[in-house]
Amino acid sequence: MARYTDSVCKLCRNEGTKLFLKGSRCYTTKCAIERRRYGPGQHGQDRKKQSEYALQLREKQKVRHTYGVLESQFSAYFEQASRQKKVPTGLKLLQLLEARLDNLVHRSGIVPSRAQARQLIRHGHFTVNGKVVSIPSYQVRAGEVIAVCEKSKKLVKGILENSPAAAHPNWMDVSIENLTASLVNAPSREDLDQSIKEALIVEYYSR
Repeated sequence: MARYTDSVCKLCRNEGTKLFLKGSRCYTTKCAIERRRYGPGQHGQDRKKQSEYALQLREKQKVRHTYGVLESQFSAYFEQASRQKKVPTGLKLLQLLEARLDNLVHRSGIVPSRAQARQLIRHGHFTVNGKVVSIPSYQVRAGEVIAVCEKSKKLVKGILENSPAAAHPNWMDVSIENLTASLVNAPSREDLDQSIKEALIVEYYSR
């Protein structure tokens, strides 16, 4: 499977904002964007005003890198979001991304980054409603319970001890003590990152 193998800190610097891709490191002074608030490469400090298309592309790339999905996956999520009419396309896209198993494991505060959540899920350390799920992109439905396998609790507790405490969103029910989490309901737009301009992403795919 294709994956990004370069330094993920370059992605944050390229977007000009923290994407929290390195887990606990992003909360320290070692964070690359704290030390160099400009794009990577020899022309990183000489970037000019961006065109409308560039703004749309950068917003799409920022969200895609934040959730750690490939271009084909992101396009598929947008197609799925655009087919339904009850919820605005941009909001539905974000809800689909938020409902990914790897994202919910990260959002619960059990694991400090989505990348680490993906690795643990692929290795079979998490269950959904009592069944082991090794697919990070699994779409969790409201009411389904995510839990750490009994044999993996010592490993995950060790990760928790070395990670900064994180508050879980109000649309999730989380028990750090029992290492369980569940999706209560799909998040509203007010519950999600207000810095994301999903309208630009819709415009990008509507060209």
